[in-house]
Amino acid sequence: MNHLGTITIETPRLLLRRFVKEDAAAAFQNWTSDEKVTEFLTWPAHESQAVTESILQDWIDSYRRPDFYQWAIVLKEEGDEPIGTISVIGVREALNLLQIGYCIGSRWWNRGITSEAFSGILPYLFQEVGANRVESWHDPENPGSGRVMAKCGLRREGVLRQADLSNRGIVDAVVYSTLAEEFQAACLPFQSRKVCSGDGKE
Repeated sequence: MNHLGTITIETPRLLLRRFVKEDAAAAFQNWTSDEKVTEFLTWPAHESQAVTESILQDWIDSYRRPDFYQWAIVLKEEGDEPIGTISVIGVREALNLLQIGYCIGSRWWNRGITSEAFSGILPYLFQEVGANRVESWHDPENPGSGRVMAKCGLRREGVLRQADLSNRGIVDAVVYSTLAEEFQAACLPFQSRKVCSGDGKE
C-alpha cells in the first residue's frame, strides 16, 4: 500500500482532520468520558481529562508515521470541536487490508454522522492508499454499529465466535467488509472530495 497518513477530508457536514492538543477538553466532554460510548469498546471511559490528553498526545506524535490514520470528526455546523473519531485500527500489508474503528459521543447518535465519516474516508483509503479490502467488526449486541457498516456499502460476512475483547469481556464479532472492486462499482452515496472516479482530487 502507498501509505500517506492522516490527511484532511471534507464531506457535506463534516471535517475529518488531525487531532491537536487543544482538542482534549472537547474530546473528554464529548465522548471519552461517556460510558455509553465505551460499553462495546476495548478501552474504559476516561476518569479525567489528563487521560484524554495523554492519548491525544500519543496520536499527535504518531502522525509522523505515514501508516497512522486517526481522524477527529468535526460537525461543521457546530464549529471546530471534535465529537468523535474514526481510525485505521489494523493493517495487514500482505493483504492490502485495513480495519476501521470509530466512536462518537452519544449526543450525536442516530444522525448518520458516523456513516458519513466512514464513507468519507473510503475513497482515500481505496484510491490513494491502495487498500484492497476494508473491514470493520462489531459486537452482535451493538447492531447500530452494523447498520453504519451496511450503510457504507460493507457486506456482512458472518460471526467470529468469541473472537474479540471489549469492556463486556470476551465477545463474538460480526465481520463486515468491502473490496476495492466493489467500492469502485458502487460509488458510495456520501462523497468526500476524494471521489470514486477521476483523479481523486475533486
